Amino acid sequence: MDVGHILFDLSAAALPVILGITLHEAAHGFAAWRLGDDTAWQLGRVSFNPIRHIDPMGTLVLPALMYGASGFLFGWAKPVPVNFARLRQPRRDMVWVALAGPGINVVLALLSAYLLTWVDELPRAVQSWSVLALLTSVQINVVLAVFNLIPIPPLDGGRVAVGLLPVPLAIRLARMERAGMLLLLFAFIILPLVGSQTGLRLDVFSVILTPLVDWASNLICGLFGIPIHFGGY
Repeated sequence: MDVGHILFDLSAAALPVILGITLHEAAHGFAAWRLGDDTAWQLGRVSFNPIRHIDPMGTLVLPALMYGASGFLFGWAKPVPVNFARLRQPRRDMVWVALAGPGINVVLALLSAYLLTWVDELPRAVQSWSVLALLTSVQINVVLAVFNLIPIPPLDGGRVAVGLLPVPLAIRLARMERAGMLLLLFAFIILPLVGSQTGLRLDVFSVILTPLVDWASNLICGLFGIPIHFGGY
């Protein structure tokens, strides 16, 4: 085991993971505040200071363990409280609040790709680390955007669907929130574990979402003329 190599990779991944996860939550709070709900503001959560949003397990421990074990990065921050009833137009504004999280992740991915075009201007001693950190930032932010837009409550995509669907269907979907969390845990944690023990390919992320993540990551890098191809997260 090359400890130095592992520490190099973890240090380059830590900043983009923490920023991607925590700013996702901050964006929800900021959007809610601008649209009439000051719940997050009163609690000091309308802040782009990552420290205010870090969940020790979901933001630090779990991503580090997952990356060390499989190279896959994922996690969560402390959810920002939003009182949808206090929004000026609850159904419409729910959609904008939900989209704010994935939206900031797309912005971060674009910014990271743009910064990659300036890496050659940095001292050679930090170029390799910077390239890895910025490429990781592109991928992790695309992963966060794509995953959270799955139209299943309690993910952001589920809240978008609830806000856009006709009321009878929206009510039914909203009632799935608890079952939705169990479904996600089953699909993204339990099934891959069963697959690893049985030799079957049951990793839903790899089968369904990875091609979309790779395509979006390649598209973003291509916009800035970056000659790199993501071919599997």
